[in-house]
Amino acid sequence: MSVPIAESPSINNGEKKAIAHKRAAELKKRIIDYLEKKDSIQTGFDMQELAASNKKKILEYFNATDEDWNDWRWQMSHRISDTVSLARLVNLSDEQYVKVRKVGMRYRWAISPYFASLMEPDHECDPIRLQSVPSISELDRSGYTDPMGEEFTSPAPCITRRYPDRLIINVTNQCAMYCRHCQRRRNIGEVDRHKPYQSLSAALEYIRGNTEIRDVLITGGDALLLSDSKISWLLSELDSINHVEIKRLGTRAIVTLPQRVTPELCEVLKKHPPIYINTQFNHPREITPESKKACDMLIEAGVVLGNQTVLLKGVNNNPHVMKKLNQALLMVRVRPYYIFHAKQVKGTRHFVTSVDEGIEIMDKLRGYTSGLAVPTYIINAPGGKGKVPVERRCVLARKSGRVKLRTWENRVIEYSCFPESEKSKK
Repeated sequence: MSVPIAESPSINNGEKKAIAHKRAAELKKRIIDYLEKKDSIQTGFDMQELAASNKKKILEYFNATDEDWNDWRWQMSHRISDTVSLARLVNLSDEQYVKVRKVGMRYRWAISPYFASLMEPDHECDPIRLQSVPSISELDRSGYTDPMGEEFTSPAPCITRRYPDRLIINVTNQCAMYCRHCQRRRNIGEVDRHKPYQSLSAALEYIRGNTEIRDVLITGGDALLLSDSKISWLLSELDSINHVEIKRLGTRAIVTLPQRVTPELCEVLKKHPPIYINTQFNHPREITPESKKACDMLIEAGVVLGNQTVLLKGVNNNPHVMKKLNQALLMVRVRPYYIFHAKQVKGTRHFVTSVDEGIEIMDKLRGYTSGLAVPTYIINAPGGKGKVPVERRCVLARKSGRVKLRTWENRVIEYSCFPESEKSKK
């Protein structure tokens, strides 16, 4: 095994510095492609002029005020969910208008005014628009209504259980926006419904009766669309169960309806630590002053924030976009947690990329940016078999205390588990 350069006695300080400068130049060259692109990948902070213009148009259309805009209940009651309203706010060709109406006859859709204000109205392939405006591709009948097999992993009302020590309570089908790539579009229906008290009570009883459950995720739909009082009740009930150690909330409201994060909600959350919230930012344009404010408020309430991006064709299946997204998330104190490979959900197949694309994106993150900005790439095994991490193999071979490794630069090295002097003692 070769001796590390730093340990070689024949290299003087001047030569060491020259080696360091050469290495630094090599490293800089490795991110030149990103440096040339990053300023053209805009965040929501860069798009404030567009958002303000769109907001003004939306407020005029609804004859509303800034006070209305900042009220999450107004946002919910004025979701854009018909083609006539959409066409007033986004430029639709006659053909696009017909297609949106046609898709709407099969699949429900709704967009919060806030999220609509982030769209570029003239660009059909705008990443915000792709996630929110129905596409004729949704009428493709291939795929599955329930690829996760959730109906076969529900031992009690509202419960989904796929792991030994944790489970999901599904509390509502309501969302601020019905994302076009939604994995649970089968649950959306035509009416917003929170789960009844009796079903939630049965779910809590199941948790009480299974002492191995230490981690509970409250999700939906969107968990934060429950009332403050219902959230408080659920968290209090979970706090009363001794073996439940942490509570998690699944929400995209931080992204699609940041007005939902109110001082009153934060007061509720502050009383029930430890609470973890996982949200879903999929593009840097979704990181705005409003979403940052929501994150700041939650963090001040003691909430730990993580992000679960979905890899979506046309939205973020680009290594530079994904890197910018994850770095921007860290700037608003949200830890990139997972990149989910898009599921084979009926009506969403046009978003699905190849697995190779996902691996290539991970290859351009690992080593090229800080570890905090590198989430885990996940495929959900069909039929509720759980999450499977996907990564290019780093350990190529193992033998007698030695391993052959692939580095982030795709270099192959041999590594001994013990220094040579220690090995000889063995």
